[in-house]
Amino acid sequence: MGRILIRRGRVLDPSSDRDETADVLIEDGRVAAVEASLEVPGAEVIDARELWVAPGFVDLHTHLREPGQEYKEDIASGGRAAVAGGFTTVACMANTHPANDDPAVTDYILDRARQDSPARVLPIAAATKGLEGCVMTEMSAILRAGAVAFSDDGKTIMDRSSCMRRTAPWSATAS
Repeated sequence: MGRILIRRGRVLDPSSDRDETADVLIEDGRVAAVEASLEVPGAEVIDARELWVAPGFVDLHTHLREPGQEYKEDIASGGRAAVAGGFTTVACMANTHPANDDPAVTDYILDRARQDSPARVLPIAAATKGLEGCVMTEMSAILRAGAVAFSDDGKTIMDRSSCMRRTAPWSATAS
């Protein structure tokens, strides 16, 4: 990848409370130095005056639509679009066909992401089977497969007393 010197950009990094004009040196795809002024012979130079330089953004609600609806979006094209917009990580919702309600679907999404996406993909699995709001998914197994969260993506869990309370192991009324 080589060396890239991003010169005179407004460096914004909330994790280090940084908001200043500085040079950023990238070596082999990683930040190697951030200083007021850097001289790096042989580096590719990008003039970032009047531009912001920030860590990669994270989108916590994306619709990659793979598997099953690749004609709308797929993991590869969604990952490319994310990176083009400054997002290095995307969390994809479970509204695919089949829904991401099983460890095998989560495995599939993560495998495709490793192969095809320049962005890191974090699967959000369905809270209920088929996103139908009736029967809870096997959350423990799906978490072990790599899901990072659960959501029925705007759909209502229809009967919380018969679905959530009865099937949730943390519930005080679980039998």
